[in-house]
Amino acid sequence: MTIDASNELTALDAIAQAELVRARAVQPAELVDAAIRQVEQLNPELNAVVNLAAERARVEAIAVDPALPLAGVPLLLKDLVMRRAGFPATDGSRAGAGRVADRDSELVRRYLAAGLIAIGQTNTAELGVTPTTESDLFGPARNPWDLARTAGGSSGGSAIAVATGMVPVAHGNDGGGSIRIPASCCGVFGLKPSLGRTPLEPDAGSLLCRVLGNHVLTRSVRDSALVLDLTAGPARGSLLGAALPPADGYRAAVGAPRTGMRIALSTTPLVAVPVHEDCTAAVEDAARLCEELGHHVTEATPPLDADELIAAWFVLWRELMGSLVAEVGRETGVEPAPEGFDELTWEHFVAAREHTAFEHMRALTTIDRAARLLHEFMEGFDAWLTPTLAQPPLVLGEFSEPADRVARYVQFSPFTRLANISGQPAMSIPLHWSPSGLPIGVHFLGQLGREGVLLSLAGQLEQARPWSGRRPPVTVAS
Repeated sequence: MTIDASNELTALDAIAQAELVRARAVQPAELVDAAIRQVEQLNPELNAVVNLAAERARVEAIAVDPALPLAGVPLLLKDLVMRRAGFPATDGSRAGAGRVADRDSELVRRYLAAGLIAIGQTNTAELGVTPTTESDLFGPARNPWDLARTAGGSSGGSAIAVATGMVPVAHGNDGGGSIRIPASCCGVFGLKPSLGRTPLEPDAGSLLCRVLGNHVLTRSVRDSALVLDLTAGPARGSLLGAALPPADGYRAAVGAPRTGMRIALSTTPLVAVPVHEDCTAAVEDAARLCEELGHHVTEATPPLDADELIAAWFVLWRELMGSLVAEVGRETGVEPAPEGFDELTWEHFVAAREHTAFEHMRALTTIDRAARLLHEFMEGFDAWLTPTLAQPPLVLGEFSEPADRVARYVQFSPFTRLANISGQPAMSIPLHWSPSGLPIGVHFLGQLGREGVLLSLAGQLEQARPWSGRRPPVTVAS
């Protein structure tokens, strides 16, 4: 295959690639080879991929059944929580370096059953602790639109890989915005499904299962919808489960005509932090576009106590990070120590050990109350539109100052964690670019269990304002 032919393949979305395989126009191995070549050419500059399993992927591509819905389509897995047998399982931490997964996670099994080929793993923030991907273990993942800026986190490597055509789909997980933040920073589509929609291992723990959603980052809305069709449903033994999916599936929802949606609009966050003019412009432009498409946009904000909610969230967030640190120690047999983890992660671990049961229960009660209020608010709306982030992609290194990192987190990403608190689906859509050429995502939160409504809206917006032709400067594909 020539370089030009390889670039043409990597410019296609997953559905288009799979259609070529079914038509016998290309072999699955050609798709995998094109993706590997793209990684090899681009990754030295971007640091998006931390494990490239090229030979294993080529062998699996030769053996894949071409009749499968995504036969031969290359996929990258985020190196956090999600396991592929034989792949590293570092979770982005120095203490986890050297761990190797001994089994496939349930979601990985579903990816493979759909015909996807896992060609490697992507860079992540350590344990998903920050909204930027800059761990001490792997180093910074660089935004392909501006190498001096963050790709977002914690699924930053996956967003870069999709934006630059390394792969058309890449796994991400989202405990506070970790799919949607990098989707905004890198100009791709990112959907966090409803609580329980996609499988998380039953032994992951109730706190992690309470906030974490797994799905993919994609360039096209239809790819995200099809992968959701192929992977939805809880893992065996899980106590979690979402409402039934639409009878005709999520892929059909993307093309379904829909008007008259009730959309709430907020240009400012609940917490008192400034919103950059580029982010405000993006959401106002999206609101106008929604109205042009026949939807009804009304300024509205749920009645939540932002300060109380943030305090409760970070009690649970510290406990979650602390439990993940402890789990690394349990699996490696090495007592956790500060030299094995990034500074902020260790701070959370130390703080979590000092929390009382009363603080924990009070935080849970606060979170649950906020979730109920948000569900009640959304009974009057099909979607809630806000900026994805309060600022454009930050310059790398802005989370390195220990004195104000938690406050910096809130200033950068005050919108996304509400969907994790409530379990509702939410998505970041790449509808806007700043005057300096940086992608600025807009965010829609939907009613619990109604991803089909969000995907229908996203498909309309994609058709009205296509973004797939906008490719970052750091890319080989045309």
